[in-house]
Amino acid sequence: MTVSYTLLGLLEEADRHGYDLKQAYDRRFGAAKPIRFGQVYRTLAQLVRDGLVEIAGVEPGAGPERKRYAITPEGVTDLDRWLAEPEDPQPQLQTVLFTKVTLALMSGRPAEEFLDAQRTRHLAAMRTLTVARREAESAQDALLADYQLFHVEADLRWIEHAAGRLATLAEEVRDDGPKRS
Repeated sequence: MTVSYTLLGLLEEADRHGYDLKQAYDRRFGAAKPIRFGQVYRTLAQLVRDGLVEIAGVEPGAGPERKRYAITPEGVTDLDRWLAEPEDPQPQLQTVLFTKVTLALMSGRPAEEFLDAQRTRHLAAMRTLTVARREAESAQDALLADYQLFHVEADLRWIEHAAGRLATLAEEVRDDGPKRS
């Protein structure tokens, strides 16, 4: 699901061909795991079908014709909703949080508001997990709650770190990549 919204965010920045989307995705988000071309084109087909992306033009190429994709107003609305919605704390959430902060900064949206909402969601999860640990009926249940708490705590530390660096990050993100006309 994150890939769809990431592509929407990249298309909001500028209309792009599938190849350009893959390159932009890999440069900004794919350091650990680049996206496959097949996934880019499958996702684009789904976004077009759902009315969130449209084909803005078709250009001849050395091989098949190259389609240029653009985000639709419905796509912008859906991206706005997703960016504003905090994620439930869970292990390995960091990449989703990073993606949301980066896309918010790329588009000039209030990343601070997202981080505040995310912080609130994480603190609520910590309270719930603390109660679960305290009321655990076995050492195994308590250990599982500890595992989850430590991951949520790590995400909270990252949220605080990111919030303190938003101005610098915003400057870097805005200076990287093509601008939407």
